[in-house]
Amino acid sequence: MFAYYADHFVLPLPEGHRFPMAKYRMLRDRIAQQLPGVALQVALPAPDDDLALAHTPEYIDTIAHGTLPPAAQREIGFPWSEAMAERARRSVGATVAASRQALHDGVAGNLAGGTHHAYAHKGSGFCVFNDVAVAARRMQAEHAAGRGGGSPPLQVAVIDLDVHQGNGTAHIFQGDDSVFTLSLHGARNFPFRKEAGDLDVDLPDGCGDVEYLQALDEALAVLEQRCTPGLVFYLAGSDPHEGDRLGRLAVTHDGLEARDRRVFDWAWQRRIPLVFAMAGGYGNDLEDTIQAQLATWRVALQYHQRWQNVRP
Repeated sequence: MFAYYADHFVLPLPEGHRFPMAKYRMLRDRIAQQLPGVALQVALPAPDDDLALAHTPEYIDTIAHGTLPPAAQREIGFPWSEAMAERARRSVGATVAASRQALHDGVAGNLAGGTHHAYAHKGSGFCVFNDVAVAARRMQAEHAAGRGGGSPPLQVAVIDLDVHQGNGTAHIFQGDDSVFTLSLHGARNFPFRKEAGDLDVDLPDGCGDVEYLQALDEALAVLEQRCTPGLVFYLAGSDPHEGDRLGRLAVTHDGLEARDRRVFDWAWQRRIPLVFAMAGGYGNDLEDTIQAQLATWRVALQYHQRWQNVRP
């Protein structure tokens, strides 16, 4: 199973910055040690043409040339640097590459990504470019080119289980019947002004395993009624975990693994290729974040094997 990464581009963050940049390299090291069935691949940077499928030329230009205003940098949460711009492009490139691979192999993933707070014209909440939005548009474009004119568009479903609502993704795809956006998130968590997606499920502070999994089951049932996707993007945020300092929910490690199995199994039972990204994770103990993410990759590897067993 292919996994794409760009953690060797490290942002020069100020001392005491609250973003846990080290988690990306920690996860890659742990996968290399414990999951030999995962093929780690360096992500290539997304070109301007790909980024322009979901972002305005003006915004792409400000990131490329370092002309992002200070207020816009504060909204993103990262100071601009060449490493910031390169890492953002490669995070998108990772999800694009994983999407192509998932359409071929059934399952593939990005060791980062899930940057769902980025809008077409701006970044926000540690998100520079919206990797899932770009990848969805790129896969739809390649699907259309392969089928010729007049064929229906590739239907895409975004299952966003980061604890924060995917406001940027929802805004980019509002009014687009070819992309269904589903988000389970903390009602009282960031962003405090939510965007209307196709299915938004608000969860109360302290929500535990039983309530969380019931909400997910109900959401997947609605998704099945309203969309027949040819590709699923899964944002497997570890931040619903009870030990996450930004999460406010109370989902256990067992609950997160059960969540992952539900999503992978939902796609597998319908033979829908699935590409996944890690999205948020801010454990008080960073080991909790890595443990949850590693469990996601273990589950993904099991479902990838199922795909290989049925391939002709």
